[in-house]
Amino acid sequence: MTKAGSLLLLLTAIVAALAGILAFAVSKFLLAARSTARAGREGGAETAFMAAAMEEALQKMRVQERAMQARAEASERLSGEIIASMTSGLLVVSQEGMVRTLNPAGRHLIGLPDSDWMRDYREVLRDSTPLADVIHECLVGRRPIVRRTVKMYRGVGASHLGITVSPIRDESGHEHGAICLFSDLSEVADLEDQLRLKDSLARLGELTAGIAHEFRNGLATIHGYSRLLDLERLPADFKPYVQGIREETEELGQVVTNFLNFAKPAELMLVPVDIGVLAEKAAEEIRAEARARGGDVTVTGRFGTVEGDEVLLRQAFSNLCRNALEACIDVPPRIMVEGGTDGSGMLRVSVSDNGPGVDPAVGERIFRPFFGYRACKWLWPSHHTGQGSGNN
Repeated sequence: MTKAGSLLLLLTAIVAALAGILAFAVSKFLLAARSTARAGREGGAETAFMAAAMEEALQKMRVQERAMQARAEASERLSGEIIASMTSGLLVVSQEGMVRTLNPAGRHLIGLPDSDWMRDYREVLRDSTPLADVIHECLVGRRPIVRRTVKMYRGVGASHLGITVSPIRDESGHEHGAICLFSDLSEVADLEDQLRLKDSLARLGELTAGIAHEFRNGLATIHGYSRLLDLERLPADFKPYVQGIREETEELGQVVTNFLNFAKPAELMLVPVDIGVLAEKAAEEIRAEARARGGDVTVTGRFGTVEGDEVLLRQAFSNLCRNALEACIDVPPRIMVEGGTDGSGMLRVSVSDNGPGVDPAVGERIFRPFFGYRACKWLWPSHHTGQGSGNN
């Protein structure tokens, strides 16, 4: 081989080597580019995934926040409705004495207007000193006060309040106010007074019943001796005195009998009673006397049958009719017994007359036992009413 050929062969080998190196470099570059592109694509997908996940989490948090806010608003609204609907008074004060809550029932019980109560409780309760004193005791003593009853004076009347006050404490046990619940116990107090009065009257009735028995025995003895005296054999001057003894002892004996009947417990014998028949019988008892005085007794309306004690009902109707006749002092008696039913099915029977009426000064006492009916001063037309449950 010639020198030129060897040189050409060497040059060809060098070119081939350079071409191979260049091809290898290009292939590596292309491979790296593809790897980089693939890595870029994978990184963008991961970033997009993370962004989408974060957006979804934020959306859920917003939904939860709105739900929690709605629940908080509903809870606050419900608390306000409960406080406003309470029939008892609710008063919440801070440890410094400022009123934080006072519901409408509380404002009504203490006579406070709907506004102007966000002040110191001593100013708000300046006309309700007993209530303010109980709250002060709780704030100072830092102990609950349970079911204390105080008497409130307002105007000419008085009322009773039942009060419960408790300190308000945080999680660490530190007091930062007091909550007070109070309600009107006037009806309960009146009922307790009535029960005490009833118990006292029952004891008094047992005592006086025994005395009345002995009193009646003495009256019976006096009356018996007076009956033994023959009026025809007595001097004319003595006859009125003996007759007076007989009449007075008979009247006093009847008073004692009525008292004993009132004092002893009534044992009712309930049977079906025709009220119309009883009304007619009671009217018939006084009809002759009423007509003799130029008047009359009429029975009108609808009556029915009720479950009741026939003897006591007959006595009640007889007393009502007799009282109506006695009420007509200076006029011909016009007495009407009228029956009817109201919307609830109650039978109402009224006994009315044309007498001058009852003096207002004694009007509240006429239904007390043994009140002197004849002692009343008549002023306007009287109206006596009795009721019973009917089936007509």
